[in-house]
Amino acid sequence: MNTTQYPGLLPSYEHERLAALQPYQVLGTPGQEVFNDFVSIVAKLFDMPIALVSLVRADDVVFIGQEGLPEALSVPREDSMCSVAILSHDLTEFRDVVAAPCTLVNPYVAQQLHLGFYAGQALRSPEGQPLGSLCVIDRRPRQLTPSEGKLLKDLAQVAQELLRLQAALATGLIVSEELRTRLDATVQQSLTRLATLAELRQWETAPDTADTQRYVESRLDEARFLAQTLNRELKALLG
Repeated sequence: MNTTQYPGLLPSYEHERLAALQPYQVLGTPGQEVFNDFVSIVAKLFDMPIALVSLVRADDVVFIGQEGLPEALSVPREDSMCSVAILSHDLTEFRDVVAAPCTLVNPYVAQQLHLGFYAGQALRSPEGQPLGSLCVIDRRPRQLTPSEGKLLKDLAQVAQELLRLQAALATGLIVSEELRTRLDATVQQSLTRLATLAELRQWETAPDTADTQRYVESRLDEARFLAQTLNRELKALLG
């Protein structure tokens, strides 16, 4: 990474962060099935064309789950707004990437990809170190509603537990076939229910009325409940 041109991307705790990332390096292959399925649902829930799960490594950002941006398998760290999202405990949102670009990274990459909006939430290790992000991206400027912001944070919690689960499976830390079966069933059932909600969101074409907004809010609340439930179940099973 060009630390001279983009020094703001390196936090003071970078050494500790990279050490916390080490157990997840086995997940460094772009486009893994469980994460692809997950971000496909996330994109539909937010009615956006692009959603990504990223790991921010020392010099690059690898997208282990991606929907809507197949050309982006991995990019230099200074070219991705996910590198900025990991610097914050709160939601990172750039409402108009062209008019008000992120100055901590190379702004021309987002423009070349015709990106208009970015919102990302850092994914953290159990010790609290940022590993990567869950983000949603639109081609046009917009902003998240308060309910959408809460949902993205809840879904990021799910993504964190999926990271733990997949790393444990890949490194052989989970050897019990019974536990593997229970974990797989828990994930698949919850993702199926979230996918159903996401499909309903895709069919919402009614005018922007108060009734429509209440309906959308109820769907977002239901998605939040499912995300929170899945997060609790994974935490309980993984210990």
